[in-house]
Amino acid sequence: MADLKSPTAIWIKGGLFLFLGLMSAGLLLFQAPDLKVAVLLALTIWSFCRAYYFAFYVIEHYVDPSYHFAGLTSFVRYAWQKSRSR
Repeated sequence: MADLKSPTAIWIKGGLFLFLGLMSAGLLLFQAPDLKVAVLLALTIWSFCRAYYFAFYVIEHYVDPSYHFAGLTSFVRYAWQKSRSR
């Protein structure tokens, strides 16, 4: 599969991800309208965002400048190989 290069398509893809996330969060909160659920949902979203940032930006810029990611599968392979080589 070729890389997505169209700025319009990239913006549409980002908008669809945002829409999907907002709809999912809204449906969860609609199903269980509770402050505890809302806080846990916000904490989950924040934690996964930070993990994604760590997996790509932090590793590439601070830990191993030779690593360039191609997706989550690429990072899992990289982490597995690093743990096996220790």
